[in-house]
Amino acid sequence: MKRPARDTLARVAERLARGTELVWQRRSEALAAWVRAGRRDDLTGWRAVLGPTFRLAILGAAGWLVARLVRARPVLMWALAAGWLIAAWRASRPTSDEETEDASEDEPEQGPAAPGPEAVRQLLAALIGDRPGVHLSAVLAHLQEHGQGEGWEVADLRSRLEAQGVPVRRSVKVDRRVAYGVHRDDLPAPSPGEAADRAA
Repeated sequence: MKRPARDTLARVAERLARGTELVWQRRSEALAAWVRAGRRDDLTGWRAVLGPTFRLAILGAAGWLVARLVRARPVLMWALAAGWLIAAWRASRPTSDEETEDASEDEPEQGPAAPGPEAVRQLLAALIGDRPGVHLSAVLAHLQEHGQGEGWEVADLRSRLEAQGVPVRRSVKVDRRVAYGVHRDDLPAPSPGEAADRAA
């Protein structure tokens, strides 16, 4: 008779643990994205990081204020704990697709294929045109207009380009504006097949 009760408690504990992990991950990612969004791409040097620094200071002040309030009123800790447990319970709520996901757990995940280096080079070349380069913000705007890179920041695009072997310069001047971008001189060479097509 005690075994079903233990199984129920184990399921509740597992769900709360899973939800706690999800809540922590989502909150930390959201706060990190908020801090990153304060960076100015149209500025360089220390001026560019004033926004993220100010936002970090706000987070630090908020944490200090919460700590002071909890010390002054320890009963608030119960409210914070209850709020966290409710959020964790909701975050780990099973969905109707959960059984389908469990059934396909052994199958390899097939996401959208990442564009190859040649496709990336062609896109950058098209966006650069006859200018000396292209800013990452312009590339990101182009991708998002075409339904790609949703939720990306300039830093995300930068890391993906660098992973593809595309050099990103800190200061690329286009239309009298200097920002992170790809310079025409740094574009990878076209593949032999494309070079042959152009020659023909």
